[in-house]
Amino acid sequence: MLYWTLCFAAFAVLAGALGFFALAGIAAAMAKVLFLVFAALLLISFLIQALPGRPRPRQP
Repeated sequence: MLYWTLCFAAFAVLAGALGFFALAGIAAAMAKVLFLVFAALLLISFLIQALPGRPRPRQP
């Protein structure tokens, strides 16, 4: 998901540089939404791993 965020951000910069400002705004908005989803899922994952009472999986 972070990969797609970076792709949309790069696309927004490129579109803005070429003068496609409406397309750049849409791509930047999509990059922002994807980043927020990524950050929320990362935070939820960290919180779930930090909860006590659940054994962590063993590494082979």
